[in-house]
Amino acid sequence: MIDAIYIHIPFCVKKCSYCDFLSFQSDEKTIEKYVENLIKEIRLYPKYDYDTVYFGGGTPSLLKGEQIERILKELNIKENAEVTLELNPKTANSEKIKAFKKAGVNRLSIGIQSFNNKFLKKLGRIHNIEEGIEIYREARRIGFKNISLDLMFSLPDETIEDVKKDMKKLIELNPEHFSIYSLIWEPGTEFYNKLEKGEYQETDNDLEADMYEYIIDYAKKNSYHHYEISNFCKSGYEARHNTKYWRNEEYVGVGLGASGYLNGIRYKNQMKFNSYCDSILIGEKPILEKEVVDNVALEEYRHILGLRLLEEGIIPSDEEKYVKIYKELERDNFLKKVNGRYLLTERGVFLANNIFEKFI
Repeated sequence: MIDAIYIHIPFCVKKCSYCDFLSFQSDEKTIEKYVENLIKEIRLYPKYDYDTVYFGGGTPSLLKGEQIERILKELNIKENAEVTLELNPKTANSEKIKAFKKAGVNRLSIGIQSFNNKFLKKLGRIHNIEEGIEIYREARRIGFKNISLDLMFSLPDETIEDVKKDMKKLIELNPEHFSIYSLIWEPGTEFYNKLEKGEYQETDNDLEADMYEYIIDYAKKNSYHHYEISNFCKSGYEARHNTKYWRNEEYVGVGLGASGYLNGIRYKNQMKFNSYCDSILIGEKPILEKEVVDNVALEEYRHILGLRLLEEGIIPSDEEKYVKIYKELERDNFLKKVNGRYLLTERGVFLANNIFEKFI
């Protein structure tokens, strides 16, 4: 059953120093052309009944409320569906947030990243702490009852005390959900170039582990479920859309560079704006590449995605090669079996990427 759609909005005011996502600066005319093409692309897919809609980017909050509304009107959206929009604090104000809510958005994912202006500047973020907090509070005043905050840790020169201050401020704001990711040094980014030149150093592994452990413990003490490796929520506020990814469920992906998974095929859209528009002009889906997910790949995806769900895990496979991996990981205290499902142990959570490699 297809009931999820990801909508990519590739525009940004300024590309962040650590970012390797498909995003670029643009003007209102180009954004409007993109919205028109996006709507045409949506019409190339069947009219599924959507339980979750996710506007990601880039910076979806650069769009006007009426543009978001026009896109959503193209979709059959179930009652009580989760409709999420990623928001950059600098690109929104009271009127825009009201317009997003009127359009049908009922969940915001706000890119705070840090509660320290020094690190926001390093990251190349265009907002400051005060603006981030104010836009969160404004969304509350307008009536948003499901807000997620995005943060990062293990930044250049960040200390455990910096992380503690971030977590204290986060818990004071009391969002329903938060995601927190350690910095990934992506080749081609400004951050990676500075690392290569020796201007920045990677965080010591032990210090990064201490930071992550503190985040987990502090969140749990404050009634947040650690339900996925990088995600925490209050009871009942798991990110429904992203959870579908981790359960390896199929979904529609539309927009420039968007990925999707339909009818046993994973696909990726055109990465160049003109190529994307040209495909839609002739009534073709703007797909750049496809991967047929055979039974072997299906099992690999099921393990490396499903094990990310820390409270749900996976139902074990009876294939000999997997049984051997389970036994080995269980013996070394990386996996545990609970009610017939395999879950990462506390030790396994800290070495998750190494564990996932075993299933590839």
